[in-house]
Amino acid sequence: MDYCFSNEYINKIILHPYKFDGGDLALYYVSFLRSVSGKLNKDTLCLLVKVQEDVVVSFPLYSGAIKFATHEEKMIQIAVRALTLNIYNVADEMVCRYITTPPASEYFLDLVLNLRGHCYHLDAAVNATKDSNPHGVRKGLLLQTENIVDDLYYCKDILLVGNSHLNILMTQNILGILVLPMLLSLLQLGHINQASDSQSFDPSPTCQGTHISAITSLYMVCRLIQIVGGKWLVNSVAVVVLYTYMVLSGRVPTERSPTSGTGPGTSFFGILNELEEMRSGLNSEGTENTDKNHLIGHLSEFISSSFQSVNCTMDEAQQERDAILSLGLSDNYSVLLASLMLFLVLSESKDLHPHISSMIGFTQKNTGMDEQMMASSILLSHSMDIYIFSCQIPQILNVLLKVLASQPAYSASAQWNTGWLVRRLLIFQEKKFTDNDFSLFNISYERSRERLLNELSGCWFDCIPITLKNEWEKCKTVLEESSLSKDPAFAVELSFNSLMPDIAGDVSSSLAWERMIDAVKVFVLHHQLKAFIEGSSLENPLLHLRNNSFGISGRTKSYDFSSSTFGTELGLGPRIPCKIAFSKSRVMDIYLIPVVKDISGILLLVEKPPLPSQLGDVIAVSPLAGLCPKLDENHPTWLHLRIREFDLGMEARKASRHPSNASDHAVDGRWTLGFPDAKSCEAAQSLLLEEIGKQKSSVESVVIPLFQNNSLGA
Repeated sequence: MDYCFSNEYINKIILHPYKFDGGDLALYYVSFLRSVSGKLNKDTLCLLVKVQEDVVVSFPLYSGAIKFATHEEKMIQIAVRALTLNIYNVADEMVCRYITTPPASEYFLDLVLNLRGHCYHLDAAVNATKDSNPHGVRKGLLLQTENIVDDLYYCKDILLVGNSHLNILMTQNILGILVLPMLLSLLQLGHINQASDSQSFDPSPTCQGTHISAITSLYMVCRLIQIVGGKWLVNSVAVVVLYTYMVLSGRVPTERSPTSGTGPGTSFFGILNELEEMRSGLNSEGTENTDKNHLIGHLSEFISSSFQSVNCTMDEAQQERDAILSLGLSDNYSVLLASLMLFLVLSESKDLHPHISSMIGFTQKNTGMDEQMMASSILLSHSMDIYIFSCQIPQILNVLLKVLASQPAYSASAQWNTGWLVRRLLIFQEKKFTDNDFSLFNISYERSRERLLNELSGCWFDCIPITLKNEWEKCKTVLEESSLSKDPAFAVELSFNSLMPDIAGDVSSSLAWERMIDAVKVFVLHHQLKAFIEGSSLENPLLHLRNNSFGISGRTKSYDFSSSTFGTELGLGPRIPCKIAFSKSRVMDIYLIPVVKDISGILLLVEKPPLPSQLGDVIAVSPLAGLCPKLDENHPTWLHLRIREFDLGMEARKASRHPSNASDHAVDGRWTLGFPDAKSCEAAQSLLLEEIGKQKSSVESVVIPLFQNNSLGA
């Protein structure tokens, strides 16, 4: 290996003027570079760089690789990032200076600029929500959020290398290009009168005419804190958010001058000084001087100049202060959720400065809370007459309850995320509801119960019990989720898909399935919130329900209908003779056999055997639920059955791989059965309806007890 790395052999291969004009050459080339980087250590690294007077002047392996950083092929991008991380982890002082000095350092600037570009694309998708293709829009949103998350994790990996030069360079780029431009524009005076889709800002003086909406900005800052984190980034965001409020509330002087004492203003400026000293200390280690771009200093200058140019009266200051917090009471539901999400994520970060925590005022109100829950109260607490969101919590809670009770109803996803916020606010308020809150919740609870009761008459009533069991565990997981692990993309998606689909009447089984699932989700949410408020058990009431309860016990002559599939040979037993045509040229004599056991029911079509052997082959199987047997108006001997063609297994697999691959609304199948006479046809219809009724009664006996709880009382 030393021989290969010596005498410029590797560098000559790297520097050869290849023609990357198509084909797989670029992929093989970058794969080769990545393989070389995997063999690097602090001893072999020096063999691949050119040094003049203790300064690295050339590093072909690195410079050759980063040219492909934005290649359209994803595998090449991944290889380049793996290579750079390999180098960063073994880089010595000289190599590190080369990497963090122009022109090589432009790679980090380009990385953040590319990340900002993904923000623009995401925002374009958000603003395209009025298009006629919601599935395409949602796919575009998910694609852009995935790109953003990938880039942020790469940024985090770079910071985790632990090199001070890299850390300060990356953090400055992230703050200067992404965080501060977004937050300053969201929070600056007079620019937020209302939170709406029209809110936008120019994220950088170098990008005139390019605007990003409030929802995208809030999403981006949340993701930065969740994924990248770090004390400097987290506290810089906290300073930006709190500084304007502190000044407007009179807790911090408008001039950046030395203060005395131990008041909040002193502590606040102390945090600013610590952040600047952190940067100054890193700069003194050799990073290029960035005094002219001191971001926190720029923040102070910005706020001070804002106050010097505007003479605010106390009433105006109060109005502006309320405007800063108006995002938490926005009429735009997506912005409301995203703003609350930002404060919760910020409050739960382990990197939040203790002075900020004490300044806002954190007291443990519930000894049963876990550490993350207790931390989430930091930015929602009050002390020293300093109120961040605490004074607005009753209003915010009221808005969230109105969302749950609204008509038309918000989507199940929107209601689950709303319930998540309601639960967290209730923890902070020690589960205190006003009379109006009780009324709103009871209205919402009753509507969720009525919707699910209506589904007992739908074509998927047989799946309600097992769906309740499965969704119960999912909902419990969502409600107890930490804000640091919760994807804030839900707020972005709600910007175009916030209302429950209007699915009523006789619809396809795929649409009816969606309607049933939504009804179950919303009811389970209300049931669990109600139990949480009352302090009752959250144990899954259907925990012991089997996924397939079609176990035929005590059956006559060992007829095992539960395992019957196409081609199965089984004893016939009680049956109804009829005919069915699968094509114009072929009519089959068959037997109709409906079977019900507990909450399960199936219909078997069994071919009539040529000999009286009492054994027949199953030619088709269908669930009883959803058959909707109807007599033909023109042919009294014909019976029409609707067959659910919706593949639940396929749907689950598609949804687990990617939410956007959900139901494609498959068309239901139809069976038409012929009988010897009208009386036989009517008898078959009556038998099917009777068996379906038995199955429905079994389902109701499982589900109805969940509906018998009383409403919440004040």
